[in-house]
Amino acid sequence: MIGTIELVLGLLLAIAALAVLARKLQIPYPILFVIGGLLLSFLPGHHTLHLDPDLIFVLFLPPLLYPAAFSSSWRDFHANLGPILRLAIGLVLFTTVAVAWFVHHFFGLPLAAGFVLGAIISPPDAIAATAITQSLRVPRQIITILDGESLVNDATSFTTYRFAVAAVLTGAFSLAGASLDFVGAVLGGIAVGLAVGWVITRVQRRLDDPPVQTTLSLLTPYVTYLVAERVHASGVLAVVVTGLYVGWRSPEVLTSRMRLLALSVWSMIVFILNGFIFILIGLQLPEVVHSLSGRSLGEAIGLSALVVALLIVVRIVWFFSSTSIARMLKSDSRCRTPRPNWRHLVLMSWAGMRGVDSLAAALALPFVTQNGAPFPERSLIVFITFSVIFATLVLQGLSLSPLIRWLKIADDRSLEEEERQARLKANEAALARLAQIAKSRPVDEGVLSRLRAEYEDRIEQLTEHQDEEDHKKLSLYSAEYEKLSKEMLGEERKTILHLRNERVINDNVLRRIQRDLDLAEARLERDGD
Repeated sequence: MIGTIELVLGLLLAIAALAVLARKLQIPYPILFVIGGLLLSFLPGHHTLHLDPDLIFVLFLPPLLYPAAFSSSWRDFHANLGPILRLAIGLVLFTTVAVAWFVHHFFGLPLAAGFVLGAIISPPDAIAATAITQSLRVPRQIITILDGESLVNDATSFTTYRFAVAAVLTGAFSLAGASLDFVGAVLGGIAVGLAVGWVITRVQRRLDDPPVQTTLSLLTPYVTYLVAERVHASGVLAVVVTGLYVGWRSPEVLTSRMRLLALSVWSMIVFILNGFIFILIGLQLPEVVHSLSGRSLGEAIGLSALVVALLIVVRIVWFFSSTSIARMLKSDSRCRTPRPNWRHLVLMSWAGMRGVDSLAAALALPFVTQNGAPFPERSLIVFITFSVIFATLVLQGLSLSPLIRWLKIADDRSLEEEERQARLKANEAALARLAQIAKSRPVDEGVLSRLRAEYEDRIEQLTEHQDEEDHKKLSLYSAEYEKLSKEMLGEERKTILHLRNERVINDNVLRRIQRDLDLAEARLERDGD
């Protein structure tokens, strides 16, 4: 039997290997992690892993949701709040009702159990959506709506889930109570998120110790989630609100040293946690199949396929119908938003990947009701949930890129243009300030000429991109400047390494100079282009 330490080390090795393979195959790594976990579950000697739902809700979800919300644009989120709320509230409830009616009417599941299943599989997963859509080259509005939907919809689904489970356990359901609980969970989550965010930003503003500040940032999502859950608010929504608030205020309160350190730490943590959680989803297959009882495997697979098809159809119908109805409800035609591109609606309706929160909710189902009877169709609900996650995450996730090409959807490059304009204005302002300084006080002419030349070169490069439609990279420097700079940096590295090897300098001196050279090279390179 493999020990816990060996298992964790083995999974870390699998994460690294699968990530390298995903990059080579140009496949979003969460998809390959799930497939890899599924294949690992068939290895001889593999023992069944029991995934604790509390471990997912408390250990994994907060630190994965927080950076996703932190890096979101509040401006874009607010501008698309209408479509986001229609999906996060309306579509979740519509999907829950549709699934409950379908499995009850055609397959005889108790209606309350059907609502439980619908609440579990109705919300697209924030972690899966963010991890997969970040690699897509599509108009920014599409990514904003998909990410915003997945960040907010858990408040709706988890509230519905709690009341549906309570109805199964007790045999009673109160629509008024459920509605009040939903409103309370949402308002409480927003209040807790804003309160924690307000406190955190003021504490961070008074600190100038990057290791301590980074530790505090790692604790933030956990504190937010636990406080919200303690007061019976939506912990997920609270974490999202805190992330949005702190992300908006961070440019004003965080130092450059803190940002550089925290970015590296968070990138590594998110990668490892994502790797673990998606591989663990694949590894759950033996336990899910083993726990299936009351129905044959073939029947369960057939029912799961029909439920997956229903989810896809319901999402497509909702996207097109709700968009049309929302435009018609605006009485003044002059205030109506432009008619959405049907290609964009097709893409967004297809991108409904389910993930870890659905699996955690399914595994958290109790085994018996209050009167001691088995929870109706629990094993089937868990099996269908796993099947929905696998089908939507892997099959739909893999088909997104071909679908984008088939629909001929291209990136509007709005972010690049905004960045170019912002950089241009910032550099022009700096150059004007440099001229003011030169007039107001004595300045070394050599230093002044050096800075002026640097800013003028940047402005020239940024201005040149104004008329380019197909540029692949927004650069602050000319191509010749970048080429020569990298060559010079390489020569510096070889020199200091030679001095270290010749015992002229020690390793600490080497690392200090190396860090400066690394930062210089980082300014020349852009990630994600």
